[in-house]
Amino acid sequence: MAISDIMGLDVSTVWLVLAAVLITAAVFPLYRLMLRHLAKTTVRNKVVLITDSLSALGNEFAKLFHSGGARLILCGNSLERLETLAEQLTDESDPTTTFPPKLVELDFSDMESVPEVISEILECYGCLDILIFNSSMKVKAPVQCLSLEMDRTVMDVNYFGPITLAKGVLPSLISRRTGHILLVNSIQGKLTVPFRATYAASKHAVQAFFDCLRAEVQQYGIIVSTVNHTFINTPTTEDEAKSTGTTFTKQKSLGVNPEEMASELLNTLSSKKKEILMARFISKAAIYTRSLFPNLFFAIMAAGVKTTTAEEMSED
Repeated sequence: MAISDIMGLDVSTVWLVLAAVLITAAVFPLYRLMLRHLAKTTVRNKVVLITDSLSALGNEFAKLFHSGGARLILCGNSLERLETLAEQLTDESDPTTTFPPKLVELDFSDMESVPEVISEILECYGCLDILIFNSSMKVKAPVQCLSLEMDRTVMDVNYFGPITLAKGVLPSLISRRTGHILLVNSIQGKLTVPFRATYAASKHAVQAFFDCLRAEVQQYGIIVSTVNHTFINTPTTEDEAKSTGTTFTKQKSLGVNPEEMASELLNTLSSKKKEILMARFISKAAIYTRSLFPNLFFAIMAAGVKTTTAEEMSED
């Protein structure tokens, strides 16, 4: 074979590779766009309840579901901020294809008010199709430094609040024999890390509750899904980034974006998946290590505590 033939073959191969890359680059975004569109049809005209709509995740969920034509019931601990969010959603959407959100003030740290709020929620549309439990209260401290009062507050927000709401609306879902309950939960519902004992305990508790509930309500046509996520990357100012330094950079690389979470929720509702893990490789590896090599996992966690204590002592 002549050198010119070889060169011609190489050029042809290069062009074929380039063409394949370009086609893939064009088709993949279209495929994702199509999936997103199909997923949106899942929530069109559906009554969707979102707790803690004022958080970064809640905001993103509200935007995506509102644009998809859902009949939203937005819950949060500030009616004034909920009104601002609803106004923003209305201004940015087409009124011919969307519905004005219903607003309900809900604060799980005030458990005495929850039964009354449940009645208010059911009065909004008379029924619920999709419930998204998104509430979360984080606390980080050594066990001996946290009061029992703080422990109870965290458990109220992360566990007792969501399960009280779930129990309150469950008779309505069972009578209609339909509904999708979706728990947005931390990866710490699957594993534990030091200095987050109370937080991890509440996340394990709520994970177990909804895992049990899944089996109990399947006979009524009700689906229960759980999404366990790692760090949520939220917009951060330059000054905040400088103050947090390497810790922030590390969490940023391990975290997921609110937009990713919102898209995954839509896909979960469409596919009816039971359990989803939104985490990077290291976080997933930690879960598998905890299950398969528990002693190794415990040793790594203990070593991390020693390192943290040594760094704090050096700073002092």
